[in-house]
Amino acid sequence: MAARRDGRQADAPTFTERARRRQLIECTIDLISTKGHPSTSLSAIAERAGLSKAAVLYHFASKDNLTRAALAHVLEEFTAYVGERVAAAPDPRAAVVAYVRAMVGYQAENRRHVRVITEMLLDDHGGTRLKTPGRHDTAGRWQALAELLAAGQEAGHFRPFDPATVSLAVGGAIDGVISHWLAHPDLDLNAAADELVTFTLHAIDRS
Repeated sequence: MAARRDGRQADAPTFTERARRRQLIECTIDLISTKGHPSTSLSAIAERAGLSKAAVLYHFASKDNLTRAALAHVLEEFTAYVGERVAAAPDPRAAVVAYVRAMVGYQAENRRHVRVITEMLLDDHGGTRLKTPGRHDTAGRWQALAELLAAGQEAGHFRPFDPATVSLAVGGAIDGVISHWLAHPDLDLNAAADELVTFTLHAIDRS
């Protein structure tokens, strides 16, 4: 890869280009979260950003590329939020509790991002079935929980069980609560998080 005279790689985006791409991603997130994925067109994104459609295509070759970039951004933010809180936990049991609370907490604080995930990864029939089975785990979130559970077992904190199965069960419980909250915003997510923590600890702790 050739270097430019200013020290940047030849194909490295400039600060302005990175800022513009971030603006387009944020506009895309706004539109998907309010109008839905099918109704989010390149023209609508361009209008929201105050740009021409050609300018949008300069940064992203297609709507699909742009919406995928928006989803990737959401998943990266989500993963970083959860990861920071898990990393700060003092032991495996506390890490599992932090994981459950962070999974609920992020979604409670970022409803727009939740809508992007459900719009792009779930079907249009009530948001309960995956468009592509397994794609919901793009960021490896259940694998990360399984690793936490396995670490807790090795440290003698948890009973014997299959970490993958339990991580999927806990993940499904979290998804079920969030799906209900999206349809019924009056649900107390703090209380729900408490119940999810209790549910998880009952499933993994030694008797």
